[in-house]
Amino acid sequence: MASDIVAIDVHVHLSDEFTQKAKGSRTAQMAKYFGRERPPVSIDEMADQYRARKMMAVIMNTRDETVTGLTPVPNDHVAGAVKKHPDVFLAFGAIDPWTGKLALDEIKRCKDLGLSGIGELNPARQHFFANDVRFYPLWEECAKLGLPILFHGGMAAAGAGTPGGMGIKLKYSQPIAIDEVAADFPELKIISAHPTWPWTAESLAIARHKANYYIDLSGWAPKYFPAELVHNVNTLLQDKAMFGSDWPAIGVERWLEEFQQVNIKPEVRKKIMLDNAKKFFSLEF
Repeated sequence: MASDIVAIDVHVHLSDEFTQKAKGSRTAQMAKYFGRERPPVSIDEMADQYRARKMMAVIMNTRDETVTGLTPVPNDHVAGAVKKHPDVFLAFGAIDPWTGKLALDEIKRCKDLGLSGIGELNPARQHFFANDVRFYPLWEECAKLGLPILFHGGMAAAGAGTPGGMGIKLKYSQPIAIDEVAADFPELKIISAHPTWPWTAESLAIARHKANYYIDLSGWAPKYFPAELVHNVNTLLQDKAMFGSDWPAIGVERWLEEFQQVNIKPEVRKKIMLDNAKKFFSLEF
């Protein structure tokens, strides 16, 4: 890994042609919601873009075949990206919690593939509560293998503005369910993705209370960050917050430009952009 890395984007989705096709109608819906077209970007192009910015990226996917019937993108796809561009990419592996032993075996396979965690788990899309004890063997295995989990939290852009929200149910994405997981598995590191509106305060409280619960700032244009979020990451949570864009939903350049206008202390800004993620993933460069 290069010693000149200036930032780590901890929340990135692939948008190559193969992945876009697997997402079905969600690709067009998300483009409409965010007001920008999303032409395919190859893995090589994406790596070059992050490399040019002197950034690393944590790439991930979500699989929800039980709920949607869509054929998932295999975790070998993100693992292949890491193998080809190890100076740029880390990757999380995706599981469908409802598949039981298959999900458990896939977690073990993700470890063998050299992936850095499990995620994005999206309770709203996958229709599960993280604190449902039926899924505890999955979280236990992640803890045992040292694989952090990234959970989507709060409002979902996917399905937003469509009749029925494409079947996505927001009740499952309330952060308080993750609080129980963090309590019951203290050795498991958890990232709660996004500002988790309308439960922002709830997620901030959990991050302050549980040492193993972190937050990323992805999927939300920084100019719209709630004042409560800015205050907390500037003070008590300055070691718990990490830069994430949720690319391609929000462009990295837009996120960076708007984040420059947010009133964050210079020393805290460096922690959010680089140091916290570097420590979280035990990176040395």
